[in-house]
Amino acid sequence: MKTLMVFDFDHTVVDDNSDTWVIRCLPSQTLPDVLKNSYKKGHWTEFMGRVMNYIGDQEVSPDSVRSVMETIPFTDGMRDLLTFISENKSTIDCIVVSDANTMFIDWILHAAGLQAAVDQVFTNPAKFNDLGYMEVQCYHSHDCERCPVNLCKKKVLELYLSEQSDQGVEYGQVFYVGDGGNDLCPTSCLRGHDVVMPRKGYTLEKMLAQLKGQQDSASLRARVVAWSSGIEILEELKASMQS
Repeated sequence: MKTLMVFDFDHTVVDDNSDTWVIRCLPSQTLPDVLKNSYKKGHWTEFMGRVMNYIGDQEVSPDSVRSVMETIPFTDGMRDLLTFISENKSTIDCIVVSDANTMFIDWILHAAGLQAAVDQVFTNPAKFNDLGYMEVQCYHSHDCERCPVNLCKKKVLELYLSEQSDQGVEYGQVFYVGDGGNDLCPTSCLRGHDVVMPRKGYTLEKMLAQLKGQQDSASLRARVVAWSSGIEILEELKASMQS
């Protein structure tokens, strides 16, 4: 029986939004208003496609994009937490489920030497085309009305758990670590002995508190433990492994 760690990425593993951090590679470090105002709620990935197109139009090279992305700061204690996970792979599996993209996450983890901690990343596929422009695609389509059109994290987590079970891997405990509104949906498939860990002061913590205060809070069975640094998550993880 292994432990599964599930991480969101932006404002969780890293202490910023990788999709907005990329704007630092522009000479002006800002987007034109017409592009900023083109975002529609729930359609972030399509918006990021336009942003990366604009970056390509400004003749920013793929190497310049990468070198800027590699400077994004990790959240306090996350390096320690991921290092511990990478040193205990016989008992801990670790996945990232994020609305960022494959290239950003891969670059950031590799630059920090932390890629060994993460078994799989579920996020929007990205690649550079022949013109040197980054193209970002939606991760999947789904029929969940609570989630952005390109990614339902609950669907991803349920499918992962099912596929692992088919291969004989069962998890004694699942930890779900996140911060945002799109991290609420996957918490409903956690069990009573699992742990959902919202970042203190962020949207997920507030939404979970609202849910607990409602009459119909049956959709949240997992224990809620808020955190402000990766060290607190690490202590919770270590305690559960010893119990």
